[in-house]
Amino acid sequence: MSATSSTPLAPPPGPARRREAPPLLWRLQNLVGTYLPLLILALLAAFTWWLVKSTPLPEDGSAQRVLRHEPDYQMQGFELQRFKPDGTLALQVRGREMRHYPDTDTLEIDGIELRALGKDGTLTVAQARQALSNADASEIRLQGDVLVRRYAQAQPENLPAQLEISGEFLQLNPPRELMSSHLPVTLRTGQGSFSVQSFEYDNLSGQLQFHGRSTASYLPRRKRP
Repeated sequence: MSATSSTPLAPPPGPARRREAPPLLWRLQNLVGTYLPLLILALLAAFTWWLVKSTPLPEDGSAQRVLRHEPDYQMQGFELQRFKPDGTLALQVRGREMRHYPDTDTLEIDGIELRALGKDGTLTVAQARQALSNADASEIRLQGDVLVRRYAQAQPENLPAQLEISGEFLQLNPPRELMSSHLPVTLRTGQGSFSVQSFEYDNLSGQLQFHGRSTASYLPRRKRP
């Protein structure tokens, strides 16, 4: 299958024998379109809060220095936590190493893991070999073994996530509420999986677009005896 599609996508008419269930693409897009808004907002809220707390303040003094692409601020083996008023954990950010580069005013985080607990009790977990962000967090990139998972309320993490996104690259744009990847990505839900060459999700418009050659698989529900 090679096409570009966006939600909402109504199931096309078909023979009577196919009316028992909507087409696979429509089902997967409907599930992804339901979970992605919650996932992307949790992820963006987690990262932007952490970025504000972690970005070093500018040094005093008016003397201008020639800046080279060398870190002026580093943290190793760090863990930051944010708690709710009742004392329960709301956000956790871990990283093997974080570096700030003054010439580009960017942050690089190796071995990053984000855990954000939503108001409804859902859990979003994101991890990657490296995360890069500009100074105001208007552009965030996760790259290398990217894995984003969303769990239902009170769902154990050893069970399959409601939604899982995996690939080598994921780009976030918080001001525009966009999530995209120009590299292949696999999206998995409890009912199937969808592998695409690239995708774009616009949270403001609710549009989810898949590009390039795509493959999908769907697990039908078991009929009760």
